[in-house]
Amino acid sequence: MRNHLLIMSTIIRRIICTVNAPAAIGPYSQAVVVDRTMYISGQIGMVAASGQLVTGGVQAEAKQALINMGEILKAAGCGYENVVKTTVLLADINDFNCVNDIYKQFFSRNFPARAAYQVAALPRGGLVEIEAVAVLGPITDAS
Repeated sequence: MRNHLLIMSTIIRRIICTVNAPAAIGPYSQAVVVDRTMYISGQIGMVAASGQLVTGGVQAEAKQALINMGEILKAAGCGYENVVKTTVLLADINDFNCVNDIYKQFFSRNFPARAAYQVAALPRGGLVEIEAVAVLGPITDAS
């Protein structure tokens, strides 16, 4: 009986980083691409230029978090239509509908899969954090 070696091709990992989104505030990357899948770290409503949370409450923070996500998507050569899964973390689950009002401005059809949770606390005292998984390349929706 011969031993057969499974020869695996090397998987390429690429770190995505853009100055147009807030820099990581810890030992993590804004996003990591493995093959054609991009994992985007949680984005809060922080303005990249100032490093401060936007004012105006949960809707303003959700909008800024999604703008930040868009800048990371753009840095990888794709857009919101490439997002296949999001996770929304809320300081107060009662803000769910308010965040949905903003969310649907960025995701308007063929919505990504999503989970939402209330958490004990978020970085910088934020009210919402949104992370995502996206696929790179052209997207064709099945009918």
